[in-house]
Amino acid sequence: MLDENGEAREPYTAYCDWLKDMDSTALRRKAREADAFFRRTGITFNVYSDAKADERLIPFDQIPRIISAREWAKLTKGIEQRVQALNAFLHDIYHDQDIIRAGKVPQSLIARNAALLPKMFGVEPPGGVYTHIVGVDLVRTGKDEFFVLEDNARTPSGVSYMLENRETMLNMFPELFSGIRVEAVSDYPLKLRRSLSASAPPACDGRPVIGVLTPGLHNSAYYEHAFLAEQMGAELVEGHDLRVADGRVAMRTTQGYTPIDVLYRRVDDDYLDPLNFKPESMLGVPGIFDVYRAGGITIANAPGTGIADDKALYSYMPDIVEFYTGKTAILQNVPTWRCADADSLSHVLDNLADLVVKEVHGSGGYGMLVGPAASKKEIAAFREKLKANPEGYIAQPTLALSTVPVLAKSGLAPRHVDLRPFVLVSPDGIDITPGGLTRVAMKEGSLVVNSSQGGGTKDTWVLED
Repeated sequence: MLDENGEAREPYTAYCDWLKDMDSTALRRKAREADAFFRRTGITFNVYSDAKADERLIPFDQIPRIISAREWAKLTKGIEQRVQALNAFLHDIYHDQDIIRAGKVPQSLIARNAALLPKMFGVEPPGGVYTHIVGVDLVRTGKDEFFVLEDNARTPSGVSYMLENRETMLNMFPELFSGIRVEAVSDYPLKLRRSLSASAPPACDGRPVIGVLTPGLHNSAYYEHAFLAEQMGAELVEGHDLRVADGRVAMRTTQGYTPIDVLYRRVDDDYLDPLNFKPESMLGVPGIFDVYRAGGITIANAPGTGIADDKALYSYMPDIVEFYTGKTAILQNVPTWRCADADSLSHVLDNLADLVVKEVHGSGGYGMLVGPAASKKEIAAFREKLKANPEGYIAQPTLALSTVPVLAKSGLAPRHVDLRPFVLVSPDGIDITPGGLTRVAMKEGSLVVNSSQGGGTKDTWVLED
């Protein structure tokens, strides 16, 4: 928020002028109001690694993260380029595999990848879209330095928090939005519905029927599933609500079974269809993949997209972007060591105390080591994990991540943040919501922003040009 001289950076000028006139007691009262609103609305999540697995509020901080129109314009170009490349890569991997023949990506990295879905070979998704909803995690390290930390091409979560954070800020501080021109995000559910409708399968006749497939009430992101279904005017369904009949997937209604055209699934590939994948799955729909393969339903995101956000593949993304777009990647990767490589593994083992090490298929901040914050005992234990399964990990340097203020007990205090913009892809084009979800490490000095690890969220403002 402030430059090296303690002056407000240009995007924050108007906000800082407002903040100077705000009473700290009033700000803390607003923070309590926000907590009460989230709890009343039911905006909670579960942490299943905890013994109690109780429902929690994700901490919300009322100091917004503000991005200028100029900064956002550059980011959107880079995000669009990257998402185009991800979609092209998935089509290529499940069809001609030109990128492997060109030697840009090792065949072994694809063939032995747990996220690869062989049943998708030769399958053409409706409209040619694999990644209908994408979350691109960005970190900032300098004035005009943004890096992609991670691609989320399977089932990116958090968009409900982006929307509720903005709604909360509008209710608490309406005067801010009358004085500062901020790009709106409230039309995301409408855009999501339009994007999914545009991706309807050949079997669709008339206005597409859209469903949101949830694992159920006990899933940690159930609130978001229900929220998006309601906001889109779509049906919230579980596997037992659906069946395959006459070559279509139909949902149970009070008038009988009605065909669904587009299914926004929040169920992992393995559990999607017990006839084609995990036989013991109680979450999916028997035979749904056969209907999908025949063009009877659109599944968003497409099965098998997980290989595009695999962390071992992440280090090849600059080459992937250039291969499919013909241009240098606008947004760069964080330098990455693939521990499957002997020389890289040796470097990582020698420098564990200075690196961040992540599981290739990990998520939620689990299974990772933040070297500078780890004890000698934790580092020693992780060293043995790496030696036992080097292919399961990648390592990255500890970046000097940007900070934004939070309202701490002692007053305003800096905390590290990342940003997850949400991208919608359809045959009609790519739409990027202005802003996204800013996740913040609420613990002083921490670099881990995940809610399961104590992270919080902020409203993200993109200023109008």
